[in-house]
Amino acid sequence: MSRLLLIRHGETVGNAARIVQRPDSPLSPRGAAQAERLARRLAGEGIARIVSSDLARAAATAEHLRRVTNAPVAFEPLLQERNFGDLRGTPYAELRLDPFAPDYAPPNGETWPLFHARVDQAWARVQELAAATSGSLAVVTHGLVCRSLAARHLILADGEAVPERWENTSLTIVDWPAPWRVRLLNCVAHLEDLDAASRADSGAV
Repeated sequence: MSRLLLIRHGETVGNAARIVQRPDSPLSPRGAAQAERLARRLAGEGIARIVSSDLARAAATAEHLRRVTNAPVAFEPLLQERNFGDLRGTPYAELRLDPFAPDYAPPNGETWPLFHARVDQAWARVQELAAATSGSLAVVTHGLVCRSLAARHLILADGEAVPERWENTSLTIVDWPAPWRVRLLNCVAHLEDLDAASRADSGAV
């Protein structure tokens, strides 16, 4: 039995400022520390390959993993966060709408159906990589991608529900091959003593 390690990127400057993120939003200092903690946690997990969203925040998180594991990194644009179009760069406090509402279509961005269709393509690619990997495959991506995968492609343990919020550098461990059962969900045990700041302050995407 091999494993897929599904990871959300570290906290960004945009997360900390509560802003709908731009594609080039970098990790905050706290986010870099989170990524380092995650990498140390996974140092002995037999990661043979890393596939990451090519957005800056995911790529930087993947780089921390690469330094510790020496596993090769490939970038997959299909793993990008949902495109919120013209809302990107806007503080959440200034929004007069719910950008996550089921029927909301951000101007020049992705509707939910388009986003989920892209995540389906990303999942197909991840399965191809998993089948070709001898060892664990780390997938570094974004909160809404994790939520879409968990809701539509993964089997959660009895009594568990798909989280509305995925924490920065959260780890979800999935057994493969199919039926892709989740053995650990949205775990941030590696961050418990990082600092006293509330993780609830970080933005969803």
